[in-house]
Amino acid sequence: MLSAAHDILSHKRTSGNQSHVDPGPTPMPHNSSSRFDCNSVSTAAVLLADILPTLVIKLLAPLGLHLLPYSPRVLVSGICAAGSFVLVAFSHSVGTSLCGVVFASISSGLGEVTFLSLTAFYPRAVISWWSSGTGGAGLLGALSYLGLTQAGLSPQQTLLSMLGIPALLLASYFLLLTSPEAQDPGGEEEAESAARQPLIRTEAPESKPGSSSSLSLRERWTVFKGLLWYIVPLVVVYFAEYFINQGLFELLFFRNTSLSHAQQYRWYQMLYQAGVFASRSSLRCCRIRFTWALALLQ
Repeated sequence: MLSAAHDILSHKRTSGNQSHVDPGPTPMPHNSSSRFDCNSVSTAAVLLADILPTLVIKLLAPLGLHLLPYSPRVLVSGICAAGSFVLVAFSHSVGTSLCGVVFASISSGLGEVTFLSLTAFYPRAVISWWSSGTGGAGLLGALSYLGLTQAGLSPQQTLLSMLGIPALLLASYFLLLTSPEAQDPGGEEEAESAARQPLIRTEAPESKPGSSSSLSLRERWTVFKGLLWYIVPLVVVYFAEYFINQGLFELLFFRNTSLSHAQQYRWYQMLYQAGVFASRSSLRCCRIRFTWALALLQ
């Protein structure tokens, strides 16, 4: 959906193909003093529709999502994904298209928390493969959307061709995925013990497992200050990432080239997703302890 953001918001969307129209010199609009060629609604609107439902799901998931079996969750995720493609493909207004993006976000958020929690029943290597899969999904989605539109399909036809993806998701879960093996009691205790290891080493004596203690505001602030080394770089990276991706990309339009504005935007998204895939696939290859360096690079 993020790759199709420019097409979703464009006022020139038609049922025909827009990919191979020779853009030629793009005239400056007479009713605007801006030197940028952009939509009246920013692509950031698509980002908000794509992020907010996922955020709500992840905030509410710890409150009771674990009480719902995995199969219904996967089924709802697949149905929402298919519904999002159909809704956006046949939409004739920005509002309806954004509703379709919301359905895609629900599918993504629900699917992510479901499959990530499932990794607890499988070997540890599954985590790195899951990380690579999230990056690969973005790259495959951007590449397929770019490739199909470049091949001559309209954005509507391209979105409808994606309906096979939710079907493949459901078939993979219900038909291909093997049931997790029974957990070894000793291994489970060892995993629980490892999970209790503190993220930040402190000199304070450990409390007994059965005792409950209430931290004072000063103690909580001390813990929070230690976590800032992890929080601040993450916040900076994500803020810069989405500010550039959905706030600035649509303004980067080079005129008098063989690529139209919509095509250039799709290429930006594909290159971005390629970088995401490379970074998320590097988990087993290298470890970077100084996370501030990544924020600086961003």
